[in-house]
Amino acid sequence: MGDSRSIMAILVSNRATSALEVQKALSENGTLIKTRLGLNDGAVSGAPDSGLIILELVGKQGSKDQLAARLQGLAGVNVKQVELSV
Repeated sequence: MGDSRSIMAILVSNRATSALEVQKALSENGTLIKTRLGLNDGAVSGAPDSGLIILELVGKQGSKDQLAARLQGLAGVNVKQVELSV
């Protein structure tokens, strides 16, 4: 089997209400996160209410799924997981 990567994209549409809960969930699951990239839409549009977080994850799929479900349950948060392999 070739090399594979687990990616999670998190779109936060209302950072004012969801950012603290998103941060809490990510901090509590820090052992799953190998790489984290945060993109703030406010830098371009002047409206910092939304943002995109891209994660490279490691660990068991069940733990990744639990993190995704927790985040998806937050208001204004949309989550997608992608498995890439070569």
